[in-house]
Amino acid sequence: MDMRVTVAGIELANPVIAASGTFAYGIEFEDIVSLDRIGGFVTKGISREPMAGNAAPRLIETSAGMINAIGLQNIGVEAFLRDKLPALARYKCAVIVNVFGYQVEDYVAVIRKLNESEGIAAYEINASCPNTKHGGMAFGADHGALAELVAHCRHYSRRPVIVKLSPNVTSIAAMARCAEASGADALSLVNTFVSLAIDVETRQPRIRNITGGLSGPAIKPIAVRMVWEAAQAVKIPVIGMGGIATAEDAVEFLLAGATAVQVGTASYADTRAVENISHSLAHWCARRHIARVSELTGAMELPAK
Repeated sequence: MDMRVTVAGIELANPVIAASGTFAYGIEFEDIVSLDRIGGFVTKGISREPMAGNAAPRLIETSAGMINAIGLQNIGVEAFLRDKLPALARYKCAVIVNVFGYQVEDYVAVIRKLNESEGIAAYEINASCPNTKHGGMAFGADHGALAELVAHCRHYSRRPVIVKLSPNVTSIAAMARCAEASGADALSLVNTFVSLAIDVETRQPRIRNITGGLSGPAIKPIAVRMVWEAAQAVKIPVIGMGGIATAEDAVEFLLAGATAVQVGTASYADTRAVENISHSLAHWCARRHIARVSELTGAMELPAK
């Protein structure tokens, strides 16, 4: 049974990756999850300077999911390199660093700093952040802004660049093609969906920030559709995510065209979810005599016309 997959030139032991924002900086999970048994993990978003995040309440449970407005709280790139990254060197799984900012220059500054250190497999560029130089529209919602962001990140990076696309767009295929044309080595999608929950007794938003990002099983069918559309539109690898809680969920994304998957919200219910799904996926393939998990990528069979 060969569970290996290759994404942007990086060989992963298996296609299951822990998603950004749900796995801290990785090292916090070393006593819970066997890091060498997962394909890799993506760190919390890293910025130029430390960020405190939004005021509470900033995470609530909803039907079949949750809404978060954490505000990208993180310790900043200097502290990450000093206090977190060195401890990860003993693990074999891929360490992918999620990078974000509010201007192109922010992303570039973080990447240039990260370039100085070893032990990082790739950068995941969060394209859902508001571009403060252009009215606050998310980078990933504007072709020009996305193209500029990806091109600059690719130019300054000495590692593969994975672009994490926003689902809050008219055409995910168009944005996928834009990222590819601008130099992306791979794509990851989907990020969370902008959402709102209201307390009917107080008539106030349940999130202090008013809106937040919806994730979890509720978004999975939409995420699978978007991964399918993006995978058909580009030649670079696609990493699928959005509501994965079981091995069968992961298989859906692979069949839709993903080369690998990320597990996020499920880790809130089960801290070992990413490892359990990785283990279950191998058994799922073995029971069906699938020799290589990579055979599943894009293998959805369309109904006869």
